[in-house]
Amino acid sequence: MNKLNSKQTRFYKEVAKILWEQWDPIKVNDGTDDWNDEYDSYVPHTFALVMNNNDSIKIANHLTSIVTQNISMAAKPEHDLKVAKLILATKAIMLDG
Repeated sequence: MNKLNSKQTRFYKEVAKILWEQWDPIKVNDGTDDWNDEYDSYVPHTFALVMNNNDSIKIANHLTSIVTQNISMAAKPEHDLKVAKLILATKAIMLDG
């Protein structure tokens, strides 16, 4: 990955936060624990998809693939799409706006 500027770095951290707080497919965030690195390995590819201007469907499909292939759980495509749209909306505010 290329060196990120300060706005991109903040957005990268926000993607990690969204995956932790909103996506959380295995429900490890019970709201009482501090940050957990459970999903950090999924941030770089998710971030890259967003930065390469992929749409919410492609990002949601990526999240669904993680759930089914890496985590071996049942897919919740509607939830993944909601999270993907949130990530894109956050990008629009933080980087495009």
